Amino acid sequence: MTKKTWIMILFTGLMLPACSQHKSAKNRVSPVKIHVSKTEEEWKKQLTPQQFYVLREKGTERAFSGKYWNNHESGIYVCAACQLPLFKSETKFESGTGWPSFYQPISDTVLLVGSDSSYGMVRDEIVCSRCGGHLGHVFPDGPKPTGLRYCMNSVSLKFEKKN
Repeated sequence: MTKKTWIMILFTGLMLPACSQHKSAKNRVSPVKIHVSKTEEEWKKQLTPQQFYVLREKGTERAFSGKYWNNHESGIYVCAACQLPLFKSETKFESGTGWPSFYQPISDTVLLVGSDSSYGMVRDEIVCSRCGGHLGHVFPDGPKPTGLRYCMNSVSLKFEKKN
């Protein structure tokens, strides 16, 4: 294995203790709230293969590989699948995880929270309330004022720069 692979294995192992379930999640996933419904083939035509893997198959991109983890421009982050505004750049912070992290969504209605027990841990999964696309996870180790860290996949987002 390469040095980079060993570092990623070590990093993942160190992050597992921080992956506890967030107890105060408000908006649990409900199929009733999803407003955009497309077939798997329609999503495959609209999204890149990596976007499809993350947004529709609940995958994840490698840490430090996404285009927004180190973005410091002013603007808003929208869902890459349906363009629902999700986060303001002012709520983005440096989490050190290699994924774009935010402490607060634009509103309480844009994200839904569900349980994810993949990879041997229980986490709170975050999906877009409009299309149901997998965005990432939320953890209770973020900065004030919320104490939350919305850890998102860059590929699930699109950045709209402020003019």
